[in-house]
Amino acid sequence: MHLPRSFFAGYIQLMKSARLEEFAILDFEASSLSSASWPIEIGISWIERGKLRTWSSLIRPDPAWALDDWSSQSAAVHGIRISEIQGAPSAADVTEAFLTVRGDRQLVSDAPEFEARWLSRLLKAAGRDTIPAIGDFHGVSFALFGGYALDILYETVERRPAPHRAGPGTARLASGWLRAAEHQASLGQEDRIL
Repeated sequence: MHLPRSFFAGYIQLMKSARLEEFAILDFEASSLSSASWPIEIGISWIERGKLRTWSSLIRPDPAWALDDWSSQSAAVHGIRISEIQGAPSAADVTEAFLTVRGDRQLVSDAPEFEARWLSRLLKAAGRDTIPAIGDFHGVSFALFGGYALDILYETVERRPAPHRAGPGTARLASGWLRAAEHQASLGQEDRIL
């Protein structure tokens, strides 16, 4: 993926004092990719004291979500059967657990537009009106890392196939951050990121 350098200028300015532990990577699996789709799994990964942490949960469909938006094509990609989510925790229970795990971390994603839609659906189903902003994973990565550390980040991510599950998907991206942070720490630059 090629993005113009100007795309990252705003992030770089904003992130000059940001630390890696202030961020969490968010991912969803969904009923489909349509505009009426709803979340079926949420995952979040972050770095805490030099360790990768991940939390995920399946999500039982909210009564307000149209079950006819279930896509067999999407199910073939993520491998989650509708019968699995029927017994999952409710949107309200998943929301409370997610907000607790997230804490004050800023959310980022490699597909922020999709994640924002599904996060909004999840939180609104739980009676929440405030939807946290979701930043761009690539912009934050370019702001936090440079040079060879950035190469390590993307090489780590690209060498692991996308799992198409929310928890492992976020862990895949966070493992790139962790490897890049370890490299910068070996150069004595860890104050900037951890």
